[in-house]
Amino acid sequence: MAGNDLFSKLRHFDAYPKTLEDFRVKTFAGGALTFVTGVLMIILFMAELRYYLATEVKPELFVASSHGQKMKINVDFSFPKLPCLFLSIDVMDVSGEQQIDVAPNLVKKRIPPSDVILEGATEQAVEIGKDEGEGKTGVAPVLDPNRCESCYGAETPGLTCCNNCDDVREAYRRKGWAFVDPQTIEQCKRDGWSDKLKATHDEGCRVYGYLEVNKVAGNFHFAPGKSFQQHHIHVHDMQAFGSKKFNLSHSIDRLSFGTEYPGLVNPLDGHKVVLEELDSLMFQYFVKVVPTSYHRLSGEILSTNQFSVTKHKKKVGAGGESGLPGVFIMYDMSPMMVQLTETRRSFIHFITSMCAIVGGLFTVSSLLDALIYNTARAVQKKIELGKAS
Repeated sequence: MAGNDLFSKLRHFDAYPKTLEDFRVKTFAGGALTFVTGVLMIILFMAELRYYLATEVKPELFVASSHGQKMKINVDFSFPKLPCLFLSIDVMDVSGEQQIDVAPNLVKKRIPPSDVILEGATEQAVEIGKDEGEGKTGVAPVLDPNRCESCYGAETPGLTCCNNCDDVREAYRRKGWAFVDPQTIEQCKRDGWSDKLKATHDEGCRVYGYLEVNKVAGNFHFAPGKSFQQHHIHVHDMQAFGSKKFNLSHSIDRLSFGTEYPGLVNPLDGHKVVLEELDSLMFQYFVKVVPTSYHRLSGEILSTNQFSVTKHKKKVGAGGESGLPGVFIMYDMSPMMVQLTETRRSFIHFITSMCAIVGGLFTVSSLLDALIYNTARAVQKKIELGKAS
């Protein structure tokens, strides 16, 4: 008896009273609304499940403490109107370290004019003076492989023999001399250096690979002319080109500082500059590099960087400011570091969201059903009253 009394009292707290099946009215509007509610419920459930399974990245900000480390810069630049034979890539930083005419880890690929197909234009570094005999006719002279030709006064302890034009140019660069007239150099005449300049006049160049630099402020640039140091000043030898102006149209297919991580957006990827006229222009990209530590769910820690950029362009040379025509990436390190940590969302949060979705949809649909049903009954009664009168 006591159990029956308890059950009887509990019935008074029932918030979900039931009606008999005979007193329930099923309508077309109610069925359609139930179907729409079910479809919406499935869609919202799938969206919430996808959101729950996705990884959440939590950002935090710290003071950067990494010093004396190296940084990898991934580059993929294209210059459709500047031949590889003209182009030099140099790196320098505030610590005084310089990498002149960088070759390791970078590839120069020749880009042919739109109406010309280059034979053997493979992905390899291309330098003026290499591939001896190219562009020449007739029988090449037989040269003594053990010869030691003159460097025209530019001999150094590390380079005492200049057997081709490229050796002479390198000897001049080490001495800090300008390479003025290749026609006066026997090796350059034999190698057809001037002919190669003319043959590649309408070509372009793609430079891709990576650079390794100190993790301090510095710059790297792409500019025409052989580069060298002269009295602690960085110089590009432009005299071989005379008063020639260069079309520095370029596209940046990739520029990143370090290893890429999920969600990283590099602001210069896909950036293009198209110039219609020849002019001496200096393009400067001022980059602020932010050290970034990415912590994966697996426990792996990825040390990399992200960056922001400001662009600037100016005219140099005659009628313009001082400077060198080219594309300059001026980078600086931020004193702050961003830490990104992958986390999973709470299962309790997922259950709570699902209850809110189900309860909210049922509540709204029941209100809409009641509104439609009562409105339909009221309209029907008015129609019946109008017929009766």
